[in-house]
Amino acid sequence: MITLFTKIFVAALSLVITAYVIPGVEIDGAVAAIAAAVVLGVLNILVKPLLIVLTLPITIVSLGLFIFVINAGLFMLAAYFIEGFTVSSFWVALLASLVVSIISTLIHKFIE
Repeated sequence: MITLFTKIFVAALSLVITAYVIPGVEIDGAVAAIAAAVVLGVLNILVKPLLIVLTLPITIVSLGLFIFVINAGLFMLAAYFIEGFTVSSFWVALLASLVVSIISTLIHKFIE
């Protein structure tokens, strides 16, 4: 059973690994990584479903690929809120959101 603290730790670790791998994503320390993980989690829970409903026609026409745009936007929004977490551009945010998702999934598979 995975606890909330484990999920936050995995998300923060994924963000740190992503910042190390992708130029244009910077995290200044563990506190910024944990704060970014918490903010991303809150945005994914509260804002993402609303954005998906509001952009449903575009999402359907694009066969679901617009969800990647929403994820990148939320990634950039989290970077806007957290001091010490920066993303240089939309394309970097798009790639970083994909990498964070992949890394988080792999880590969760190993700890389950």
